[in-house]
Amino acid sequence: MNRTQQWMEEFQKNISDLIARSPAADLERNMRSMMTQGFAKLDLITREEFDVQTDLLARARTRVDQLATQVQALEARLDDLEHRGTRGSQPTSEA
Repeated sequence: MNRTQQWMEEFQKNISDLIARSPAADLERNMRSMMTQGFAKLDLITREEFDVQTDLLARARTRVDQLATQVQALEARLDDLEHRGTRGSQPTSEA
């Protein structure tokens, strides 16, 4: 290893040590801790859980639309049968 590489590695190590001992590192740890505690109090879900719920909701919406179409068709048939039944039970006028 040449002197330049050795100096660079030593310099990087010294900078890393300095940063680890600096108030900035303490501040970062404290902020991280505060944010973690804050997020723990919130009712958050993961992206995966959100995607699963979105998929379930889309499937439920599709099924509701299918059932609504089916109900409309059945109501139309019922109206048609009731309409035929009332026409068939009316007395005919014979003169």
